[in-house]
Amino acid sequence: MQRRREFSLRRFWAIVVKEFIQMRRDRLTFGMVVGIPLLQLVLFGYAINSDPKRLPTAVLLADNGPQGRSVLYAIRNSGYFEFIRQVKTEDEGRKALARGEVQFVINIPENFTRDLLRGNRPAILVQADATDPAAASNAVGSLRVLLTTALQNDSKGPLDFLVGPESPIDLRIHSLYNPEAATEYNIVPGLMGVVLTMTMIVITALAITRERERGTMENLLSMPTRPLEVMIGKITPYVFVGYIQVALIFAAARLAFHVPIVGSLTLLLAVALIFVAANLAVGITFSTVAENQLQAMQMSFFFFLPSMLLSGFMFPFRGMPYWAQVIGELLPLTHFLRIVRGILLKGNGLADIAPEIWPIALFTAIALTIGVKRYRQTLD
Repeated sequence: MQRRREFSLRRFWAIVVKEFIQMRRDRLTFGMVVGIPLLQLVLFGYAINSDPKRLPTAVLLADNGPQGRSVLYAIRNSGYFEFIRQVKTEDEGRKALARGEVQFVINIPENFTRDLLRGNRPAILVQADATDPAAASNAVGSLRVLLTTALQNDSKGPLDFLVGPESPIDLRIHSLYNPEAATEYNIVPGLMGVVLTMTMIVITALAITRERERGTMENLLSMPTRPLEVMIGKITPYVFVGYIQVALIFAAARLAFHVPIVGSLTLLLAVALIFVAANLAVGITFSTVAENQLQAMQMSFFFFLPSMLLSGFMFPFRGMPYWAQVIGELLPLTHFLRIVRGILLKGNGLADIAPEIWPIALFTAIALTIGVKRYRQTLD
């Protein structure tokens, strides 16, 4: 019997050609292999910004003197603050902060200019939404420097006493909802959304592809069921799995990380159902598109990566460029993070979180509709 040579370049090359042919046939996998690194490059290179600027700010201006306006101009020109509205009362400003409409409320009190000119060191109150410490820290840190230079042009002649080692203005900063700037207060509630997104999509994405690979798809097709019944029947058991995960994260957040729970847990559990349904709908839609379990996993990762990076979980949402924020607004995780942090840390009610609920519900309806149509094509 003739022995084969240890290594044959001809056989080796045949294997290489065979793998290239296989790669060309599996275009979806090849697209994922190329697309995922490109997606990471774009997101990390262009969308991620740990020093957010032009943060939405409300102003409560009770003094119309020139020095008060000079201070406001200096704050705005820093680039960190963008004045988007003027509130009339402190209560209106607090409501805007609670709903996430603004990041800061700057309060210039009555008689600010008079007290400044008398050397009484008037106070400026800055209220900050500190649920995400990384989003507010740089802007707050810039304020003390700003106030020492804001009045330089006015500090001439009889007002030169305003220039001194001590700032003529008493800056008071109230960091609301997370005064200790504890990172875990922001991260741990957000983990609830991230874990649900990752697990729910992956589990359901494998649902129909597993049936197809195991050869049980024919049995499913022979059953007298409608596509919508199959879809809902497949995702319903995973709803209970999702609630088990929510319970575990709640317990860890409270017992291990001491995250405050200010709002209603019942409301949060009700909203979590919509969010879980959204992710299950995405997963089941992927399962009708993918031809095997590997493709289903790749498609799940392709959806999970931008969800994690563009939702505001890891990096400040308002620090991203406009196009990235538009994409982020389309993702259900973005809205769920605002809901869960708003309920747990701010005590938000249904009226406060309503603007974040309907985008998740709309996303769920669209994803489920696409999934049902794709399943009908599978039947054909």
